[in-house]
Amino acid sequence: MWNLALLLVVLALAVPAARAQQVVGDAIPTSLTGQPGDAGRGRAIVASRNLGLCLLCHSGPIAEERFQGNLAPSLAGAGSRWSEEQLRLRIVDGARLNPDTIMPPYYRTGGLQRVARNFQGKTILSAGQVEDVVAYLATLRD
Repeated sequence: MWNLALLLVVLALAVPAARAQQVVGDAIPTSLTGQPGDAGRGRAIVASRNLGLCLLCHSGPIAEERFQGNLAPSLAGAGSRWSEEQLRLRIVDGARLNPDTIMPPYYRTGGLQRVARNFQGKTILSAGQVEDVVAYLATLRD
């Protein structure tokens, strides 16, 4: 019993729930981590077929990735269309801007429906990973 309690505490600390972010207009003005993200790591997350799954719906300027999506806007030029602050809100919780979006909230845990028990209270991406994706998308200019 003691081992189970210890395991639950460790898991709770390892995967913290998303903390509330201040939304101003169509943006989250401050970094989730207080630090800028790494564009190289962000590119890897966007291209990942296991983590971000961005290319399942979006296409992007990642030529080596085949079978890119066409259900959502292209990521090419994202940094020209939106500021880092605007990109951050779209990744954290795009439904704040478009309630009918099919894009999942990558950094929200509340108000979700039909979440598997293993994933309840957990975010899809960590705060650092969100910042990495923001940093990468901000580099994509026309």
